[in-house]
Amino acid sequence: MTQRIYLVIMDETDEARSALRFAARRAVRTGGTVHILALVARQQFVAFGGVQATMEQETRDRAEVLAMTAAGSLASESGLTPVISVRQGDGPKVVRRYLDEHPEISALVLGAAQGNSPGPLVSHFSGIAGQLPCPLMVVPGGMSDEEIDRFS
Repeated sequence: MTQRIYLVIMDETDEARSALRFAARRAVRTGGTVHILALVARQQFVAFGGVQATMEQETRDRAEVLAMTAAGSLASESGLTPVISVRQGDGPKVVRRYLDEHPEISALVLGAAQGNSPGPLVSHFSGIAGQLPCPLMVVPGGMSDEEIDRFS
């Protein structure tokens, strides 16, 4: 039997934390694992290259700390050791490239924001779900930890 691998896109939102919790619970129940992909947006052009490079490095460092913190929480709560990747670029393109590079991914797990817009990644990927190489799982951002545990 092939191991199930759940890809979670990590950022500083509660929705990402919910998606990670859901994916971790699913991975434990299915004998699978989790990949955490932290995205680093490209910085807007700054006239001074050194300033831009410093800003980009600070953003990347923050994303790495976020991913490592999430991985530590995941390991302590579930015993899983996730694969961590930090990539820079346009979110949807980076995620598609990661999926292309990792055909073993079983599902893309995203957290939807509450309100009128579920967030840019959920909007993008739900619009092309039929073209993805794996199922798309969307975790409602308003779910409590108990609800996530019950449904995962």
